[in-house]
Amino acid sequence: MKLIVGLGNPGTEYERSRHNVGWLIVDAFAKKFRIDITKHEKSAMTGEGRVAGGSVKVAKPLTFMNLSGDAVKLLVNAYLDSTDDLMIVYDDIDLPLARLRIKPSGSAGTHNGMRSIVDALASERFPRLRFGVRGAEYGDGRLRDYVLDDFTAEEVPLVERGIERAVDALVLFARGDLKRAMNEFNRDIVDDDAKPVAPEKDPTP
Repeated sequence: MKLIVGLGNPGTEYERSRHNVGWLIVDAFAKKFRIDITKHEKSAMTGEGRVAGGSVKVAKPLTFMNLSGDAVKLLVNAYLDSTDDLMIVYDDIDLPLARLRIKPSGSAGTHNGMRSIVDALASERFPRLRFGVRGAEYGDGRLRDYVLDDFTAEEVPLVERGIERAVDALVLFARGDLKRAMNEFNRDIVDDDAKPVAPEKDPTP
């Protein structure tokens, strides 16, 4: 089984916020494969289905972002033999809007949800998909306020395209082809056709 966890905060006030893009991506993935995220278990809402010939469980922790590790640990202990089969999907303020970065492991960086997960699992060895949320309007204001705000109307088209690409990347993960997902999606959207360019060195953790 593969377990895909999108990070976010419960509550309608956060539903479309930058900090909830992990939930938006998981919802889009579930919709594509007709997975109903309706089961309340392990401090999360979950759903399960078949993707690329294998079993996939998707989850949205209900613990609020800073305690994401509590739910993730319960889910991992219940369903996985290895954290190599875990994918965490979350927002990254250090990446430009809608840019994707997929890695098989790494530090939590400055993201509180990821810090909680690393602490709970006592490991940095699990795949993650980071979705850039740093738009043109990001300046010297409070980081917390910015990530808890909704995407602007001007940002939405690019965000929607980025979410589509993230879903395609998750399909490759579900197939067991993380390396291909990294090769194909660790690059920019460069025009209206979303044609890729050669991957650049990732300066962020």
